[in-house]
This record gives sequence, structure tokens and C-alpha cells, in this order.
Amino acid sequence: MAKRDGRMKFLVVACVCALLAACAAPRTGSRAVQPGSRPLLLVDAMDPGPLKTKLQGCAAGPFARTDFSIGHRGAAQQFPEHTRESYEAAARMGAGIVECDVTFTRDRELVCRHSQCDLHTSTDILATPLAAKCSEPFTPAVFDPATGTRIKAASAKCCTSDITLAQFRTLRGKMDAADPDAATVAQYLDAPPGGRADLSRRRGTLVTHKESIELLRARGVKMIPELKAPSMPMPYQGKYRQEDYAQQMIDEYKAAGVPAADVRPQSFNLDDVLYWLQHEPAFGARAVYLDDIDPTDGDPDNDRAPTLAQLRALAAQGVRIVAPPMWALLSIDSKHRIVPSQYAVDAKAAGLDIITWTMERSGPLDSGGGWYYQSIAPVIDNDGDMFTVLDVLARDVGILGIFSDWPGTVTYYANCMGRK
Repeated sequence: MAKRDGRMKFLVVACVCALLAACAAPRTGSRAVQPGSRPLLLVDAMDPGPLKTKLQGCAAGPFARTDFSIGHRGAAQQFPEHTRESYEAAARMGAGIVECDVTFTRDRELVCRHSQCDLHTSTDILATPLAAKCSEPFTPAVFDPATGTRIKAASAKCCTSDITLAQFRTLRGKMDAADPDAATVAQYLDAPPGGRADLSRRRGTLVTHKESIELLRARGVKMIPELKAPSMPMPYQGKYRQEDYAQQMIDEYKAAGVPAADVRPQSFNLDDVLYWLQHEPAFGARAVYLDDIDPTDGDPDNDRAPTLAQLRALAAQGVRIVAPPMWALLSIDSKHRIVPSQYAVDAKAAGLDIITWTMERSGPLDSGGGWYYQSIAPVIDNDGDMFTVLDVLARDVGILGIFSDWPGTVTYYANCMGRK
């Protein structure tokens, strides 16, 4: 009996130890939300006030996944965009929706890339034998021998349509950047990625569109695929029409059994949205029409926000959601407060919902925040102002959600403010 009692005590202790170890160990596939320490750093940087006090009180959590937080290309501030690692990071940070930018390979298979022709800056293709298949080979920078002034930047052009799906799978993703002064491929690829984490040598696992669906669905995350504009005239190869491309993207969700309620297809091309409304109404009803308004690009057609009449015309065609950049939704009033812009007011008056982009895509905000904050630059002077901007977008503009390169920041805000 003494031996039996001793053995029982041993088994009990062993079971308790195993249980404690299991609880302490990282859980593979866990859906626990971890927004990380960055939100608290931004809160600490805020000017004193009720919003800062409120956000400080949420430090202990708990935190849950929220559709208000949309992973822009995953978590692209620190992980190579549109890679498995980037998507998994976004899911861990509580993004309820994650983006796959959809383009196609030479054999017309759908893959996740921000642009059809960005492989030379966002993957290691130039350092592989597949460099020979690029539309334009790597060309080193040219400098004036007398002055040292750069005459011509280093360049290359490598497209998903240059290679097959099987070849695409052999590549590795990297932080999207290139060195215009490069004399070699290694220098070109090792450029630091601007205001994002300087992890230029970090590599990631590329994914197809189908794989992104499988990965995100397994983590309980919804999807917001963007049908990217082809870099060549359509129909591609004489038979692959824009309509085929738009339909193929939706068909991959249907084949995977993903309900339309979990997908927000998006495009800068209004014809794509209208196609989905007509041919895939369940998906089209949730489609997002992206607005590329940009007064800095030299194109006068992109300089001005749509009028109330134009927004009402969009709504009359069945469009329900518009997505302009966040600066287009904001203005400054006579008291130097950030307020909704006329665009934001008109979109709501037209009965449209709004999604916007992109938080955490700029460098430090102490000098005005750059392109994404251009309409409110005079009142932006520290990184904590991100939360001030987010609060106006959420409370006063009434956005459905916002893309972010670091979704944990938006997740933190949404949980603190009780937004789902």
C-alpha cells in the first residue's frame, strides 16, 4: 500500500507538472490575441487628456479579435508583406480581417502580391536563377565620374506573370525595398525599408491566394482580397479577360466553402465591383470600392474628392462601401481640431459605409506624418497622435474599419473602446 501511495503521489505530481508546462508553453495554433507593447508606447507619447487616460486604463486587457482592425498585407511594418509570417502576426495581433492583394502568374494561378510587378523589390528573385525570366534584368546605377552624381538609378522589373506558380513557390519574400544607388544585386536587395522595421534580410514564405484562404480561415480571420490591376493589357494571352480574373478570385472562396459574409472583395476598378454586384451578388454586396485620390501624383483626375452627387451615383449602382485614404476623410476646423472632411460627410449622406487606409505606414509623426496625414499635418507632432486620428475616424467619421501595417495598435484601441 505504501508503494502504491507513493506511486499515486508521483503520478499526481507528474500530471500537475505536465499541466503547468502545457499552460506555460506557447500554444501552436492558439487564437489568443496579443497586441504587443507598441500600443502602450504610442499611448505614452500622447498629449495629456481624456483619450490618453482612457487608453492607459486598458493596458491589462483582455483583448479579442476585432473586424475594426484590418491587417494591411498582414503585419507589414515588421514582416515581409503577403507572407505566411506576416499573416500569422496580424492574426495574433487581433486583426479580424486580413488582406491578400491578388494577382496572377504566367499560368494564370492567383497569388498574393501587392503588385503584379514587384517581385524584384519584395522577393529574392534577383538572387536566384529565375532572374533570367524577369521582364527587365537588373541594371546597376550609373554615376557621373566627375561629380559622383547619380545619372540613372539601379532598376529591374520582375512580374508574377513572368513565372509559373511552381516557380513562384521557390521564392522567398523580403521587406519591400530597393537601393537606387546599387552597383550589385546584393546591394539592391539589402536596402533598408524606410520607416518600417529595418529587417531587410528577413525572409518570409510566399503564399498563393488559396493558401491565404486556408491559413486565415484556420485562425478564425475574415478576408479582404484586393483584385490588383494587371500590368499588361487584358485579355491576357488572348483569352483571359478581366471578368475571368474577377470571377476566379470569387470562385476560390466558393470552392473553399467560405461564406460571402466572411469576404470583402475590393478593387480600385469600379467595373470589378459592378461585375461582382451583377454576377456574385452575395459577395458584391460586401465589395469595397477603393478610391485612389492623390493630389501628389501629377494626375489631375485624382486630385479631387468625389462630390455628393458622384457618391450618390455610386450608391445608386449598388456600391455600399468606399475606401479612400485616411487623410481624405479628415480636416482641421477653426479651433485647430481634427474633424471629418467634406468627403466623409458626403459619403455618409450618400448612404455609404467607409473603410480607410493606412495606419502605421508612415515614419515618425513629429514632422507631420507624410502622405497619409497631409490634410492634418499642422496639428500632428508626435506618434501618439495616431490614436487621436484613429479616435476621430472611429467616433466622428464612423468608419467600419481601418487597414494597418501593425494591426495590434488598432486592436488595442478597438478593445478599449468596446468596438467589435
